[in-house]
Amino acid sequence: MEERDVIQRIRRKKIIAIVRGFEPEECLELAKALYGGGIELVEVTFDQRNRELFSKTTEAIRLIRNELSGAVIAGAGTVLDREQADLAKEAGAEYIISPDVNEEVIRYTKELGMVSVPGAMSPTEAVRAHRAGADFVKLFPVSCLGSAYVKAVKAPLGHIEMLAVGGVSAQNIREFLDAGAVGAGVGGQLTKREYIENREFGKITELAREYVKNAGVTR
Repeated sequence: MEERDVIQRIRRKKIIAIVRGFEPEECLELAKALYGGGIELVEVTFDQRNRELFSKTTEAIRLIRNELSGAVIAGAGTVLDREQADLAKEAGAEYIISPDVNEEVIRYTKELGMVSVPGAMSPTEAVRAHRAGADFVKLFPVSCLGSAYVKAVKAPLGHIEMLAVGGVSAQNIREFLDAGAVGAGVGGQLTKREYIENREFGKITELAREYVKNAGVTR
């Protein structure tokens, strides 16, 4: 998929589901359940505590790409270096999300033809990321800052498209969007471990629908 198409999908669909710590097959079933509820963007994260688990992340991305190509767009999360960006690209990821501003990773992501979404907390970091070529900047952890902070940062930096990530719930997602975020990354409050371990994927679909409705996303 072309970079511009991925960027447009993020702008239109607004919600990126963050998937962390599940088996590849579980990630695929989760992606299907999320899609059933209207969420079309899934970020599968690398576990930086154990590089031996990187293969599970890439396998999950590969499964989602192969099984749901065009319906669900998979990206890689917690990407900290060029090697991980390469692994994600080879697996079929369309975007790279990081918790930090690493200008080398941002530039390399763009060289690979992928969408770049680094994480920032301050206006200085957001501007650094944007100047390095980031397509979006994720304000993280946004729950510690609140929607008022998003609005305050966006006032002088309206030219930088920002995602709210960290503690975004179905109840407060509208606040962050109204404050100026173009979208949000949502983790454990959506991809609930107990539902996935019990294979209650229908409950995931219902949660996804609630997020989508409150965010004003249409298919």
